[in-house]
Amino acid sequence: MLKVRAAELGLTLQDADADALSGSVEVIKAKWFLGGRKASYAMTCRLAEADHAVHFREAVSERSWGIPPPSLQVETTAVKDWQRSGRRTEHAIGGGGAIDFAKVRDEMKSTVLRAGWQFRLEGGRMP
Repeated sequence: MLKVRAAELGLTLQDADADALSGSVEVIKAKWFLGGRKASYAMTCRLAEADHAVHFREAVSERSWGIPPPSLQVETTAVKDWQRSGRRTEHAIGGGGAIDFAKVRDEMKSTVLRAGWQFRLEGGRMP
């Protein structure tokens, strides 16, 4: 059920093991002849049968090379404990994009809770 929902959210899934799911998506891409910039969202879910819980990790990473194109970025962010919410939009020469920081986490959480499992966010750790 989690694999189906993650695929519906646009994540490219990688097989870890039977009790884990990981996925990523490039959300912001901007490139021109002098360089570029990419921002990626990554997540992992680990199922713990004994606790009947799903342990969730997520991260947004940004990479650039050469001289990235000029861009306009608008970001609204709220952080509570380890939960980051908000939206970032970037408009640049040669691309751009947008990311909703809480979209995947909120959708996966509602899927997990509907199935009768506990959802545990593991903050401070990379997926």
